[in-house]
Amino acid sequence: MKKPNTGLPGLFSDKGALLIDTTHIEQIADLMHDTAFFIKDAAGRYVVVNHSLVERHGLSEKAQMIGRRPCDVCPGDFGRIPTEQDAQVLRTGRPIIERLEMFWRKPHKPVWGLTSKIPIRDEHGRVTGLIGISKDLTALVSRDDVPPAIAVALRHLESSFDQPLSPSSLAKKSGMSSARFARVIKRIHGISPMQLITKTRITAGSRLLRETDASIAEIALECGFSDHSAFTRAFRAVTGMSPSECRKSATTAGT
Repeated sequence: MKKPNTGLPGLFSDKGALLIDTTHIEQIADLMHDTAFFIKDAAGRYVVVNHSLVERHGLSEKAQMIGRRPCDVCPGDFGRIPTEQDAQVLRTGRPIIERLEMFWRKPHKPVWGLTSKIPIRDEHGRVTGLIGISKDLTALVSRDDVPPAIAVALRHLESSFDQPLSPSSLAKKSGMSSARFARVIKRIHGISPMQLITKTRITAGSRLLRETDASIAEIALECGFSDHSAFTRAFRAVTGMSPSECRKSATTAGT
């Protein structure tokens, strides 16, 4: 099989095996009217975008974004912050999952959204790009409904899920009452603050199970669980399988 000239590193193996059919993905992504979709190369430049992302920036054609970074198409922090995020994902290989943040929407209007960015790896495990989405939350929450400090609180959860955390401690960081914080989190994520804490820890645990050789007990502690048993119970409740079964399935899929 001849390797197609896609210009998308990491989407085809050295032997030409198809890893992602970007044409079909782009067609589907264009149907997501409230969600921006993108694939970027190892330098953080757009190589695939959907219509929603193009419209978000007030542009008319996808070609106006291809080969450019967020900081090249969006002014100030709205371009700088996602560019720095991309560099972090590309450097560390650690994904960003449903990060609450403000993004740019024409004409010069910042709105809230949930952004996820997943590294693309080649068959040797090297990060060769990233794929991501950014979901518009304007139908669920307005800018005035969410104080900027709530993003700070959720960023704290993202970086400190291995530490003792509670819904009340996150609410305090957001400057909200526990009741109001719970209402906003429910509207944004569809789950309670405690469920969000657990989901964040389980997501991190899943990644560590797939990408490291650390023991399940070590991963449990690294993800904020008191011990192996607590991690296993929570993991099974969320995923329907045990941590060891998850690791085994990931290993089988990679062979």
